Formats: sequence, C-alpha cells, structure tokens
Amino acid sequence: MDIITSYGMILVIMAAVFGFFMAWGIGANDVANAMGTSVGSKALTIKQAILVAMVFEFAGAYLAGGEVTSTIRKGIIDSAYFVDSPELLVFGMISALLAAGFWLLIASYLGWPVSTTHSIIGAIVGFSAIGVSMDSVQWAKVGGVVGSWVVTPAISGFIAYLIFMSAQKLIFDRSNPLKMAQRYVPFYMAMAGFVLSLVTIKKGLKHVGLNLGSMEGYLWAIGIAVVVFFIGKFAISRLKFNPSDDKEMHYTNVEKVFAVLMVVTACAMAFAHGSNDVANAIGPLAAVVSIVANNGEISSKAALAWWVLPVGAVGIVVGLAMLGKRVIATIGQGITHLTPSRGFAAELAAASTVVLASGTGLPISTTQTLVGAVLGVGMARGIAALNLGVVRNIVVSWVVTLPAGAIMSIIFFYILKAIFGVA
Repeated sequence: MDIITSYGMILVIMAAVFGFFMAWGIGANDVANAMGTSVGSKALTIKQAILVAMVFEFAGAYLAGGEVTSTIRKGIIDSAYFVDSPELLVFGMISALLAAGFWLLIASYLGWPVSTTHSIIGAIVGFSAIGVSMDSVQWAKVGGVVGSWVVTPAISGFIAYLIFMSAQKLIFDRSNPLKMAQRYVPFYMAMAGFVLSLVTIKKGLKHVGLNLGSMEGYLWAIGIAVVVFFIGKFAISRLKFNPSDDKEMHYTNVEKVFAVLMVVTACAMAFAHGSNDVANAIGPLAAVVSIVANNGEISSKAALAWWVLPVGAVGIVVGLAMLGKRVIATIGQGITHLTPSRGFAAELAAASTVVLASGTGLPISTTQTLVGAVLGVGMARGIAALNLGVVRNIVVSWVVTLPAGAIMSIIFFYILKAIFGVA
C-alpha cells in the first residue's frame, strides 16, 4: 500500500503518458480499418481520409467512449490475485500500456494491420501469468481470442464475397448496368443503413448512456434502413447519365455511386471504432487512476476521471496523422486491387460481422474482420487477384501479436518492480 500512497501521483502520470502512447498506436494502426478501403478504391485521397477519420474517430472516442470502463479488458485476468498487492496490478497495467504501444509502433511502421485489442490482451496476460501467477489468467477467454483469429476473418470474408458477387450478378454483368444500379443500389444502401445503425447503437450509443433494448435497437435500425432506402432511390433517380455512353463509362458511373456509399460506411465505422477501441488505451489507465484514488482498493469498473477520455481521443488522432498512412496503404492497396464497389462490399461485410459478434459475445478484432472482408472480395475474382506475400505477412503479424505484447510487458513489469524496489 505504501508504494501507492507514496508514489501515487508519479504512477498516474506514467500511466497517462503510456496510455497516450497506446492510443497513439491505435490511431496509427487501427484507423486503417475504417479508411483503408476508401483510399484503396480512390474514393478518397489519403489526406481526405485522414481528415475524415480524425473527425469521426475523435467524436466516437470522446462522445461515446464511455463514462465507466471495465478496468480489466474482457475479464482476461482475475483481480482477486492482486487484492493483497495492488501495486503489482498498477505496475502491470503501466507495463501493458507501454508494451502494447511499442508493438503497435513497430507494426504500424512496417505497415502491418494488427489487432490493438489483442496487443493489450497479450500484454496483460504476459505480466499476470509470469509476474503474478499462471492461475490469475482466465485461459478459456484467451482461447476464445485465439479462436477468433480464424472465425472472424472467415465470417467477414464470406459475407463480403456474397455482397460483391450479388452486385456483380445484379448490376455489373447486365447489359444496362446503370439502369440496374438505379434499381438495386437503394437496397444496398438500406442494408448499409440497417447494419451501421446497429453498429452505432450497439457499439457507440451504449457508452453515452442510451441503453436501447435489443428490440428497440432493431426497430430503430429498420426505421433508418427504410428512410435511407427512399432517400437513396430519390438521389439515384436524379442522377443523369448519358445512355449513349459506352459500357465502360456506365461502369465508371456505377462505381461513382458506390464511392459515395463507401465513404458514408467508412465514417460510421470510424465512429464505432473510436467509441469501442479507445477502451484498449483508457481501460488500463482508468484502472491505475482508480486504484491510486482508492488507496489500493481494486474495483471491477472505474468511473473515468474527466481527463482520461481526451487523452485517448487525442492520442488516436495524433497517431493517425503521424503514421496512419502506412497501414492504410497495406489494407487499401497491398492485399488486392479495390474499386468502390469492392471496397463497399468489404466495409459492409466488416460492419455486419461486428454486429454479429457483439450480438453473440464473440471476441473480435476489427482489423482481422476487415482484412478477412478484403480477402473475400479478392477471392471473388480468383486467388490470382490476391497478393499472397502481403497476406502471409499479415497472418504472421497476427500470430506474433499476443506473444510480442506478452514478452515486452513482462520485461517492463520487472523493470518497474526493480525501480520501485518491490521484491
């Protein structure tokens, strides 16, 4: 206890600095999930994407990032093991933030899209298992996380494949693609409206205190989908294209319609991502602040101090501005060639998978979901359309994420124990 009372302020400052570093890593790496497809398909330039993402990620993180956060993400470790020595949990959370931040810096520099959730989970598991006790880790939960590496990309890839193939059959393979686009695109818009409202309701609004019941959430989403359908139908019927243009020109015009759709989808994903994933940085920080404020008492939920959310929100934006474009390039251009319709299929599939996962409690990584969706769109054009070298690097980086976070956090944990003289 005396360490927490004596050095409380220093520990909180360290946690805040490393929490900002971790949020910076989330911005540098994860924001590509929302914007990579828009840039890859040329719907947005890299500068436009970064500006749009800054606005929506910040809004999501700051407005909907939560009043209260779970102090230990996803219940991965059992806090009962730290009751007698809360300073170990404080050191562990600080080490985890620093370790995850470093791993995200390395991955972002190399252009690898890795999971920020898995980075922080790996780091927390590392210090707890080696520094405290193997029994302090809920290994079944860790197993669920590892299982999601295969399950989520497979689900989102399959959904993306179906969406893309349906657009191909209904619109692009027909003799009059523009007329078909005017008929069918409103349905895609309604689908996007439905899924994105659900993502926002489930992932964003619950943090603002708007806890809609499941039924209510679905009714709202259906209502929004219907409105979007009619707005889309009206807007597309107003588009005037020259029927005498050649087929190539028709394709270009249809892609323009999908480009607008995809930018809207990307904005909603950025908002949902900001509101959800900011917790990876501020959860451990909130835990440290809460333990120090309560003189060593550990609670499962912590009310956020007023300054914690801005640390996370600003960190995400700064990371995105400084290093975001490398991972955006990998997702948007490295895996397969994207057009707006392919990018839209991938983005919508990723959003649908997020909704499915949050409904079933499946642990999910937005990064792996989107990469799976982009792969699904690429597969629709045959395996030759994929850059298998890039895909291999991405899969390797996923496998390395948990152990990399764990090893670094163990090292930092022992360094901190030595600095503060804890045996």
